[in-house]
Amino acid sequence: MNVPQPLRRPHPPILIGGGGEKKTLRMVAQYAQACNVFGGPEVAHKLDVLRDHCSALGTDYDAIEKTVMFPLDPGADGQNVDTLLGQLEDLSKLGITHVHGWVPQVASITPLEILGDRVVPVIADW
Repeated sequence: MNVPQPLRRPHPPILIGGGGEKKTLRMVAQYAQACNVFGGPEVAHKLDVLRDHCSALGTDYDAIEKTVMFPLDPGADGQNVDTLLGQLEDLSKLGITHVHGWVPQVASITPLEILGDRVVPVIADW
């Protein structure tokens, strides 16, 4: 049973996704090593709620990895790059370490090239 065994003990890291303030974020504080919330103006508030749950349960808030779902839209010709970089910087300052995103018009490959040339080099050191 359970072969192969997990490499980490006592179990693999648990990531809980969602932004429900009463149940989901409390379960993050109680059971998870990471959380994933939706990007947007409410991220700071959701992280404050998580911090409060951690405090109430005696969990180290800083030990929980924080991630978001967020659109990575550089624009067809890169016109959104500065806005995107500002948004990503704001998320980084909140303690977000990973962004799980989607790229509009990815089939044209150009948005990926723009992200690779103009976004990734800037955020690589954050």
